[in-house]
Amino acid sequence: MASPYINQPYTPARPRMYASTIAKVIWTLVPIVTAGLAAAVPFVVAAVKGVVKPWLAITYVVGEIAIFSVAFAISPDPDSTSPVPGFLMVLLIITAATHAALLDNDKISIGK
Repeated sequence: MASPYINQPYTPARPRMYASTIAKVIWTLVPIVTAGLAAAVPFVVAAVKGVVKPWLAITYVVGEIAIFSVAFAISPDPDSTSPVPGFLMVLLIITAATHAALLDNDKISIGK
């Protein structure tokens, strides 16, 4: 009698985003070094690699565009002294860097 567990194909492991710790540091620094301009890049690469679902990358792209649009709408002239656009940019950079660092964390299952 054949057991269904013996002939069962192995479930493929989820692909990894980072091959090493150096790669993780570099990908985490992308949103910081680019001042938020490339905040969505690690998530688009992760979606292409199959690490996360495409909706997460799309959400980051739309969110980045929305934050930049709001920041430019609040402060259209260079003489504006409002701190809100700078705060939005810092918030985007911190959020994107934190989430990029957590892309390979097995305890987080949202978007994977």
